[in-house]
Amino acid sequence: MNCWKCGQEAALRTGEKIATRAVCAGCDADLHVCRACRHFDPTRHNECRETQAEWVRAKDRNNYCDYFSPLAGAGAASPRADASSDARKKLDQLFKF
Repeated sequence: MNCWKCGQEAALRTGEKIATRAVCAGCDADLHVCRACRHFDPTRHNECRETQAEWVRAKDRNNYCDYFSPLAGAGAASPRADASSDARKKLDQLFKF
């Protein structure tokens, strides 16, 4: 698993769970967050594919979700994280002077 914010790889053993209060060694961001979960989907209701999960307000802060499953390869370089910045760059290129 990589940090959802900076992309640094988290040192985890195979099968090891992410603690609720775990933080990234590189940027000190919380790791047990919705944005680093394989169920996170901003286009879905409650921004989660898991229909039984409780609503979490802050998607970038640690939480106690029982359905948390780390997204393999999640990080700053993931397509989902960069989608809005890519869209902004394309828009800026379209209307640049």
